[in-house]
Amino acid sequence: MYSFRNDYSEGAHPKIIQALTDTNFQQTCGYGLDPLCQQAANTIRRLCQAPAADVHFLAGGTQTNLTAIASLLRPYEAVIAASTGHVNVHETGAIEATGHKVCAVPTPDGKLTPELAESAAGDRQEHMVYPRMVYVSDTTEVGTVYTKAELTALRQYCDRHGMLLYLDGARLGSALASPENDLTLPEIAALTDAFYIGGTKNGALFGEALVLASPDPHFRWHLKQRGAMLAKGRLLGLQFQALLEDGLYLELARHANEAAFRLRDGLAARKIPFLVDSPSNQQFPILPNTAVQRLQDLGYAFEIQQAMDPDHTCIRLVTSWATPDSAVEDFLRDLPACL
Repeated sequence: MYSFRNDYSEGAHPKIIQALTDTNFQQTCGYGLDPLCQQAANTIRRLCQAPAADVHFLAGGTQTNLTAIASLLRPYEAVIAASTGHVNVHETGAIEATGHKVCAVPTPDGKLTPELAESAAGDRQEHMVYPRMVYVSDTTEVGTVYTKAELTALRQYCDRHGMLLYLDGARLGSALASPENDLTLPEIAALTDAFYIGGTKNGALFGEALVLASPDPHFRWHLKQRGAMLAKGRLLGLQFQALLEDGLYLELARHANEAAFRLRDGLAARKIPFLVDSPSNQQFPILPNTAVQRLQDLGYAFEIQQAMDPDHTCIRLVTSWATPDSAVEDFLRDLPACL
């Protein structure tokens, strides 16, 4: 009946499709050196209030993470991440395949703190990998968001230990549009060494915009070596310009969040517990196994997050920029009979 499996099941926002159509026969140079990518990069620098930042466009999140992390670290250096972090559990060992260990630490809410990061850092001696980067996601993989105070504390921790702070922004739109968020793009740009603005999960056909605080004159060599330099790079820049030039990016994220909140409130009204308190477009209700099966039988699709006990399972419901009100209403209408 409807898929709540992820936020990239649909194609792209009509404005992006129109922009692609309007420029379809326009000839440009390749590999991200075209005027469309340059325009989008300038827009991102302006929005981040970071005129010296280096901006690169890549096709997907895993590609962005492995390319950025491999370029920023020396061969013996490692990444600290929450155990739920995307680089730890959902990238097929992509970071390890570049030669960098991911030092994972369990967290109660998907977020790292300086204390948790230090617990994963080890002895910092020559017989062990050297922790040089703290990796965070905003939103996290369980839908929580970082506050300015929390990200500032991690920045200060990294500064004390000579470490880099990297933010995975696959769902940054949802984080920025969350009612619990107090971070701005300029603040994220100032507090991190690198982060990316996710397009794939917020209305783009595909694409992520990587922002490097300290430009690396050889980063394009890393892009090419990792297969991340798209020949038709203009297709990436064009999409980000369409998303960011007039506030569409946050408008789409707000729609996704609001749809998720209606699901959350409807579930909570039925006294259904949640794995975490998520203020974003991912919700994690804990349902009887019989209800999970009945919802699936009705045609609803979603991910199984984890078994809670022999009789209950946590599922993940994800809404997108294109989720219609009717899908939420239908789900909540069918829920009582499934329970």
